[in-house]
Amino acid sequence: MQPELPSSDLVARVAAVRAALDGRTMVLSHSTNIRWLTGFGGSLGWIVIGPERFVLVTDGRYRDRAAADLAAGGLDAELEVRLKRPELVDAVVAAADGQPVVAEAEHLSHASWTALAERLDLQPAGGVVEQLRRTKDAGELARMARAAQIADDTLAAVVPLLSERPTEADVRDELEYRMRRNGADGPSYDTIVASGPQLAARPHHQTSRRTIVADDTVIIDVGALVDGYHSDMTRTFVIGEVSDEQQEIYELVLRAQLAGLAALHPGVPTAEVDEACRAVFREAGYDDLFIHGTGHGVGLDIHEEPFAAATSTAVLVEGDVVTVEPGLYRDGFGGVRIEDLVSVTAAGGATLTKLPKDSPCPRSPQTT
Repeated sequence: MQPELPSSDLVARVAAVRAALDGRTMVLSHSTNIRWLTGFGGSLGWIVIGPERFVLVTDGRYRDRAAADLAAGGLDAELEVRLKRPELVDAVVAAADGQPVVAEAEHLSHASWTALAERLDLQPAGGVVEQLRRTKDAGELARMARAAQIADDTLAAVVPLLSERPTEADVRDELEYRMRRNGADGPSYDTIVASGPQLAARPHHQTSRRTIVADDTVIIDVGALVDGYHSDMTRTFVIGEVSDEQQEIYELVLRAQLAGLAALHPGVPTAEVDEACRAVFREAGYDDLFIHGTGHGVGLDIHEEPFAAATSTAVLVEGDVVTVEPGLYRDGFGGVRIEDLVSVTAAGGATLTKLPKDSPCPRSPQTT
């Protein structure tokens, strides 16, 4: 039986949001932000939070669940349950108490924004909760570490299947089945198994029924989900004897990834992390084959702030959990990507995903 994971202080999160709003009242509609703030994981909910009131509005399907989630978090919140969508808008308007309101314009539908703007002094304000979510607490880190361990253990157990001529879908299905058996709530995202000289050259290939055969490069991008928190990892394997070109590209990607990992420190712009990886490729003459950014934040969302790319403006802070995932791709060769999930600490990066990556050769179960 797995040990119980530490809980998060939701009361402190409410106080932090109120401090960030500095006297303003805000409507939250993004389900991830609502879950982070209250523990409520239903598919429909709005929060109105201001200096005095804290109201969760949802529909009748979630009455009992919302009440239980608020109580479990120790939150002194009002719960308003309505049966029809126009009544949900009525409840949000009433909770605003006539105050000017800011809202998550990037998450509200046009129809919802229009309905609220007709009755409230409504202004857009984005990123308030997202910035607070970047700093992961002990409970969040524990869940992500467990998710990473589940993915590590599962991929190690499934790797021997690669030499048995499975289809990409066979490998994906075995990974997702075993992750659930190992304690995950499910996969973090659609597991990627990309093989061969064409399909492995597509960074976000949709897993197919292609048979994995000798000489293939095989990219496996896999993560587990635990209590809403994600892990994210990629390893690349070569089936059969590794060619000189495959070994060269693999070692180059590994050097770039290690350079990116070494750059992770609080106060470092994420664009510099991207450049640390890109410079390794540029020096070797392969920069044109690195066709995506270096990484992204992970938490309750699989892709969240901060993002690491040449155009990024974010700066790393202690508590960020990010990926470092450089890769090289060429049609006719395939591709190589190596990715780890890393917690940014005062001392640098603490890697959560630990499956060995020193070689592209699939390891036997006895040597994992």
